[in-house]
Amino acid sequence: KMQQDFLKMQQELESTEFEFTAGGGAVKATILGTKTLKAIEIDPDVLDPDDVEMLQDMIVAAVNGALKLADEKTGQAMSKLQGGLPNIPGLF
Repeated sequence: KMQQDFLKMQQELESTEFEFTAGGGAVKATILGTKTLKAIEIDPDVLDPDDVEMLQDMIVAAVNGALKLADEKTGQAMSKLQGGLPNIPGLF
């Protein structure tokens, strides 16, 4: 039963999308639960050829934020599944 629950949760997490914005919403990154970058959305108003570095920084921040969010949600789901089980390295 636990293995079935784990596989079901894993499939759900893999198809879940995690979004994070940076620069006040100027850049949005969408990451799949498989830690694959699905999309980057950039507000055209922030495109400044004289300040490409700022845009690059916002993209990095948005992607890293989305990855962190995915890690946190995955960890929470794993903790719920483990319940009261001891933390055995390599089990999950």
